[in-house]
Amino acid sequence: MLWQALRRLGQKLVRRRTLESGMVETRLNRCLNTLDLVALGVGSTLGAGVYVLAGEVAKDRAGPSIVICFLVAASSSVLAGLCYAEFGARVPRSGSAYLYSYVTVGELWAFTTGWNLILSYVIGTASVARAWSSTFDNLIGNHISQTLQGSISFHVPHILAEYPDFFAMGLVLLLTGLLALGASESALVTKVFTGMNLLVLGFVIISGFIKGDLHNWKLTEEDYEMALSRSNDTYSLGPLGSGGFVPFGFEGILHGAATCFYAFVGFDCIATTGEEALNPQRSIPMGIVISLCICFLAYFGVSSALTLMIPYYQLQPESPLPEAFLHIGWAPAHYVVAIGSLSALSTSLLGSMFPMPRVIYAMAEDGLLFHVLARIHTGTHTPIVATVVSGIIAASMAFLFKLTDLVDLMSIGTLLAYSLVAICVLILRYQPDQAIKNGEDEVELKGEKTPEAKKLTLKGLFCPFNSIPTVLSGQVVYICSSLLALLLTILCLVLVQWPIPLLSGDPVWIVVVVLLLIFITGITWVIWRQPQSSTSLQFKVPALPLLPLVSIFVNIYLMMQMTAGTWARFGVWMLFGFAIYFGYGIRHSLQEVKSDQSPLKSRAKTDLNLSSSYAHSI
Repeated sequence: MLWQALRRLGQKLVRRRTLESGMVETRLNRCLNTLDLVALGVGSTLGAGVYVLAGEVAKDRAGPSIVICFLVAASSSVLAGLCYAEFGARVPRSGSAYLYSYVTVGELWAFTTGWNLILSYVIGTASVARAWSSTFDNLIGNHISQTLQGSISFHVPHILAEYPDFFAMGLVLLLTGLLALGASESALVTKVFTGMNLLVLGFVIISGFIKGDLHNWKLTEEDYEMALSRSNDTYSLGPLGSGGFVPFGFEGILHGAATCFYAFVGFDCIATTGEEALNPQRSIPMGIVISLCICFLAYFGVSSALTLMIPYYQLQPESPLPEAFLHIGWAPAHYVVAIGSLSALSTSLLGSMFPMPRVIYAMAEDGLLFHVLARIHTGTHTPIVATVVSGIIAASMAFLFKLTDLVDLMSIGTLLAYSLVAICVLILRYQPDQAIKNGEDEVELKGEKTPEAKKLTLKGLFCPFNSIPTVLSGQVVYICSSLLALLLTILCLVLVQWPIPLLSGDPVWIVVVVLLLIFITGITWVIWRQPQSSTSLQFKVPALPLLPLVSIFVNIYLMMQMTAGTWARFGVWMLFGFAIYFGYGIRHSLQEVKSDQSPLKSRAKTDLNLSSSYAHSI
């Protein structure tokens, strides 16, 4: 009895959502075109980091080679973006990575993904709101913070903020009201602020190329000593490194690229618009690819202009662009940069808030969260309850909490979602064509005897018997993909936790890494030899299985960089989530309701379908 109960529980955890492919009816309002999605993607990705991150990385980690860091980071992000683009074309529904996981790898992984996306969006919203408040306060002379610290001050270090941020809370609640009005209204505001941000960045780039000096890309020790002799107490010089274009070597480029990778996080919000885009199978892939290209050009251009205008060791990480314009004698440009920074923060805030209720709505509609969260307003066609609840939670966090210790949790949730989407693309491309439509491993009858009776042999692994995917080949890819995820996790753990023995040539660790690479290569070869689905899509990830595997490796490697404290907080959040899932979601899931239907009716329906297919083949 115990074994049977555990078996039933295991089946529930891996059950997949049945989903009709193609356009479906939706309770949401289809009103977003490709331009709306591009503006949403650029706005959420190209946040205030473009005004700060370039200076921070260039000064201490990369120097002028920061442009290469952004190129490497953009290339890594594009791998994840391409996987999202294929799923956007394949599964045009709300839910983003949550839904993609539900369709492919099962309910437990789907809930884990969705639960972490909610955390990422809530923390992102609250942290950006506090950054907006802080930036505005700085522009007016810090009067708001000084007044609140003097009158209302918290005394709970490491948990609560120094003072309650009424401005940040009000801003989140204001935008919550805007989101409740409708998707088209939110998209219009996003386009306005994104346009302003891009205009300011264009001004920065053109100014840098006009007033910049190529000599700042080939600085020497003499230049550094001269700057040191002229320096005063207003700022301190950063390290010189070896000078030149790559002052901190190849290692500096890698460290800089790892930081710059997070500058491209945010495009996945486009994938949550599957039920609100006019033509999601076309506009979602285009929106993701175009927005990533625009963001790369902006980051590349700003970092180039910045390091041309001022020597990298003189950059101020807190305000690199105002310092650069002061250096070239254009001090009034500080106000232009401030406008751009506030515009970027506004679009980034909307970009964090927009997908949050969509993911909650998708999970609630599937029964994994409380069903009231799936309620749609009849007038605006927005998930009104999910929007209001998520807005209130984010506003409360922005009002009360110090978020610096929680920001890394955003990265874990996002990178986990990226990894699962890449795995799902890898698995689903090698499944029979009806794997999505029926939610089961069925093969369409076409008047031919299906080859499912063939047994798996060693020769069949590397030389499959068929040119089209079968249930057997699909299962091979499913198992191999799971093994690859495990092996890549072990490899990343070794590379991150024990780099010194590897670099010192310790034979034991070298043998471990070599064996891991051999196994990974062999399993990848097995997947590559399996037949791919020929289903026609608006977009497909090229070079399978290599590109998704590289994306998975990059994401897991970055996740391994997180501290033990971050992983502990992640564990607490997941315990809270699993309490909701096992206490409510597993029993109220729509898949649970479908499994409770009469087996006689299901058998009759199956027999009818088989009879129709057989008659059609005759």
